[in-house]
Amino acid sequence: MIKHDYQPQNNKRLFKPTLLSRLPAWATHPFMIISMAALTMLLAIFLSSDAQNPDTLNPSDESLTITQPQETNTFTQGQISLLDKGEADDRNEFNEPTEDSNYSAPIEIPLEISSNLTNESILKPFDTLDQWQLESVKKGDNLSLIFKRIGLSPQMVHKIITLDENTKKLKHLRPGEIIHYQLDEKKQLSNLKYIIDLQNILYVSQETPSSDNYKSEIINKSIELRTAYVSGTITDSLYMSGKRAGLTDTLVINLANIFAWDIDFILDIRTNDSFSLLYEEQYLDGEKIGDGNIIAAEFINRGEVFRAIRYTDSKENTNYFSNDGLSMRKAFLRAPVNFRYISDSFNPRRFHPVQKRIKPHRGIDYAAPVGTPIMAAGDGKVIASGYNKYNGKYVFIQHGNNIVTKYLHLSKRLVSKGKRVKQGQTIGKLGRTGMVTGPHLHYEFVVNGVHRNPRTVKLPKAEPISKKEKPNFLIASRALINQLEARKNIQSNSQVAK
Repeated sequence: MIKHDYQPQNNKRLFKPTLLSRLPAWATHPFMIISMAALTMLLAIFLSSDAQNPDTLNPSDESLTITQPQETNTFTQGQISLLDKGEADDRNEFNEPTEDSNYSAPIEIPLEISSNLTNESILKPFDTLDQWQLESVKKGDNLSLIFKRIGLSPQMVHKIITLDENTKKLKHLRPGEIIHYQLDEKKQLSNLKYIIDLQNILYVSQETPSSDNYKSEIINKSIELRTAYVSGTITDSLYMSGKRAGLTDTLVINLANIFAWDIDFILDIRTNDSFSLLYEEQYLDGEKIGDGNIIAAEFINRGEVFRAIRYTDSKENTNYFSNDGLSMRKAFLRAPVNFRYISDSFNPRRFHPVQKRIKPHRGIDYAAPVGTPIMAAGDGKVIASGYNKYNGKYVFIQHGNNIVTKYLHLSKRLVSKGKRVKQGQTIGKLGRTGMVTGPHLHYEFVVNGVHRNPRTVKLPKAEPISKKEKPNFLIASRALINQLEARKNIQSNSQVAK
């Protein structure tokens, strides 16, 4: 137990008797205090109102004379004039100080506001049809439930839904979307607005005020495309360096996809490699809503310059080409899987970790988590899809030019023998089936029956731009490359100036 030495001294008086303690009891009675306060407030109100009335002032006293200013404000046909022109001309032209003042005379600025509104329209209240009411779409909602909350009948729901093709979009409402609506004097629907997407808005309205007939219209807002430029230097990975330069995730991925046939962005890039690109920015009503396509790009890898130009031909086919018209897209992907690292490289005299003997490793092992999608390296036909105790689940694809690609140790096969596949199509999932020590894809590239190193073999190119399109392409390509170089020079000069 804690003992306290402090003891309250109640026998001592803290305060000395004051004047208040000597007052009679009637003076401190509550009724007396309230009455005095009320009288004081009434007296203050009376004196205040009397002081504000100019008629109570002595007119003979010049110091107390208040002159009512002449009314100069006018309001005619939508124009407002705060100064009488004649009065303004009599003012000191240069606003010099007067004898009775230590300050210059106030500056008087005539203010005229032009308006097309008449007196009648100004006095008229705001049109209620300009004020939209909102109803949010909830989970499990449909137009019938929303109209019920608004107070509209099922007949109105049927009338709007079956109005035309435009209003059928109201059948597929999603949670979080907003229905804007306006009701007329009879509490019937007069206008409805539904934002379909960033560009398209559905409007439903009465044909005439208070009409039972409706009409619909979809308003399309055009997206403005602006060209933007960005560049950067590789200090670690392409992703991190791209993000530091200001690229979005989508732009980084698109940049990697453009050069994926020439550059392995896991193994090939080095510190001080650089990139620069021109790309589209999308604007709607003056606000940026996203990024568009990369229209020109350059990547310098180990001193070698790679350039790509986006071109759409007369048949509306769009692809990326080098500046001399060769397709950036090759006939084969350099790596058919998004891997973390290479666990085993191409090696004709490699020691097998399971069989414990020298056995050629005729492919590359790409390590990645089980279930990672495996893509077809090129267009072709599946010539084998099966399982054995060595390869596990496997898929073989026959391509043109006597080329076969092989995919081993899959956890799941998604194509069968005889099926035709396209480049980039998912044909299986990475796994660890067969004679393996861990999850990976074993990938082989066979040319005329001879195994080649998939990482170093020269890949056949896709078709170049057609001779018919090449003159137009070269003009467009030259303009974009010049623009890319000009932006690079401007940026480098500004960095030197700093």
